[in-house]
Amino acid sequence: MSPLNDIETPHRSKPARSLKIATATDETSNSNSSSSLRKWGPAMLAVLGVLALNAYLLGPTGHKIPPLSDQAQRRMQLSHERTTQIEAMEWDDVKVHRNFNQFRNLSQEEGGVMEYTRRRHRALGEYVHVDVSDQFSLFGKVTVSLIYFAFWVFLMFPNWFLPIGRPGIALGGGLTMVVYRYILTLSGDGPTFYAEKVIIMEPLFLLFGLMLTTIYLEKMERGGLFDKLRESLDDPINWKRSAKIMAMSTIGSAAVMNDSVVLIFSGVVVDLCVRHKVANSLPYLLSLATTANIGSALTMTGNPQNILIVSLAYDDISWMEFASNMVLPVFAATAINTIMMFAYYGNELFPGSSGFVENMGILFGGNRTPEMLAQEHAYYARNSNANANMDESNVNVDVTVPADNGQWSLWSKIQVCVVTMFLCFFAAGFDVCVVSIVAGCVLMLVNAYKRQHYDPKPDTTQYDADGNPLPPKKTYDIDGNEIVSAEEEEELITESETTLTEVDYGLLLLFIGQFILIGSFNDTGVPQAFFFATMQGCADQMTSVPCVYWFVAVITILSNIASNVPVVQMLAATFPYATPYDWMQVSFSATIAGNLTMLGSAANMIVAFQAAKVGDRTFTSERHAPFGVPSTILALYGGTFLLTLVHFSPECSEKLGDCD
Repeated sequence: MSPLNDIETPHRSKPARSLKIATATDETSNSNSSSSLRKWGPAMLAVLGVLALNAYLLGPTGHKIPPLSDQAQRRMQLSHERTTQIEAMEWDDVKVHRNFNQFRNLSQEEGGVMEYTRRRHRALGEYVHVDVSDQFSLFGKVTVSLIYFAFWVFLMFPNWFLPIGRPGIALGGGLTMVVYRYILTLSGDGPTFYAEKVIIMEPLFLLFGLMLTTIYLEKMERGGLFDKLRESLDDPINWKRSAKIMAMSTIGSAAVMNDSVVLIFSGVVVDLCVRHKVANSLPYLLSLATTANIGSALTMTGNPQNILIVSLAYDDISWMEFASNMVLPVFAATAINTIMMFAYYGNELFPGSSGFVENMGILFGGNRTPEMLAQEHAYYARNSNANANMDESNVNVDVTVPADNGQWSLWSKIQVCVVTMFLCFFAAGFDVCVVSIVAGCVLMLVNAYKRQHYDPKPDTTQYDADGNPLPPKKTYDIDGNEIVSAEEEEELITESETTLTEVDYGLLLLFIGQFILIGSFNDTGVPQAFFFATMQGCADQMTSVPCVYWFVAVITILSNIASNVPVVQMLAATFPYATPYDWMQVSFSATIAGNLTMLGSAANMIVAFQAAKVGDRTFTSERHAPFGVPSTILALYGGTFLLTLVHFSPECSEKLGDCD
């Protein structure tokens, strides 16, 4: 071998090492690409499927949109005539109440349908939506929209920027919008902004009352009602625990309200995840949030937008009519969401399983993997040790404090009575905000009485370095005389110093800031313009096939950008004579759309906020969307299809007179 070969040999090895490094880099890049594809692939396919379906039904340019039917044209003519008649009537200073349901069934002597329509027209004009978009300049509309979308991104991805948190971002956005709208008013580029009118107080009162009630249910005693609810959701098998959470969330949201359910059970779900040392708590938090939104679509009292729809609908919509229309779509959406949950998070919910086929055997055949058997054994062993320790510590305890033996103490019975009364008053139609605050105040009085007369007094004895008790400190007055304090003069710890400080006032600030941002954005008329620009010829036949499938897509986008309650308000003012069937489609799409993104529903925000409060920050926008997008789209279109086939609400307005 020549010396030249000896010299060139080391130089030949460098390309080989470079090739290995490049190969490893390529493999890592390919792995990341495949991981991203697995993560976002279902969401991308779902979105493309929506676009393809609507392009097929309506045409890529909308050329397949059917012409208006004779009934739709007649409804438009009657609507125009009715509005013209109402605007021509003289205003007799009849006081219009904010809740105008009482005027639905006026007698002929009271003016009948026309008088009801006039009062409703006034209410819609004064409360629901006042169109001031024509008072904005183009500069004002564009800049307000840019500010809104900037803070929308900040709220969606709070960890991308400074660690301020969503409440601080929302409050800062609201204050920024107020100041900027004032500047626009001075420059003549926009109308006066009345921030207090866009803040909807009812959700704030409801959240405060529910937080107060939840805190007292949880803190009043160990082993009480809250712990029993926690135990009812516990299970050593992961998928069963997730199924219990979804069943409870669905039924509870339909019976009470989705915000109430997630506020009460978010901490419970996180506690169960900590107890079982799960590697990923996201499936369980998603189980709670997504099914709370879906279940709330079943009844007219399940969420704020449904309550608003029943109030704003021109025709009567009864509780049974609402529920009968929604039962099939909600059942289908729940089934789709459950299947998606078990398929998407199979590794966490079915540990040790080899795939979909084995998962089906576990679900329906009762099979167990070795990992699942180990979880069961650890669960029962842990419970046995906990019960043994509890028996040893319950030697000298108050009889009012329950042992962990399934018995109900006096305080647990009081909690059950208060919660039962809360549900009864809610079902009877009383204001849920007042009922929730009263329930919290009653529990506060009970807890204060219990702490003063039954709970053991805190030990204030101080000890030295060797553990010996120190004598109590003596106090003297200004003359040097010793002050002897009587036991009855002992300073008491008040509820204001303990429980009331645990209320999440940051959550209230979050909603206040969002209300201001959304209200200012809606003033620009951009959401309304987006609706008509995208709907085009389908705007006046939005719930007829095939336009309904594009309509639910537009409502889903608007509900995640401008929030579902303002969207309902906008539609009520734009289509004041919408039929009950129209409102059923609006209700279902606006509610299910809440699962698309983190900001789509207040329930999502509450779950994320409550989980983060106890240290669990897995429920983020980046982790929510890969599951939320495909699950929401499949549930939305599956339920919409069933609702178009089976519905009991008329596709006409009896009060308008187009049902003949």
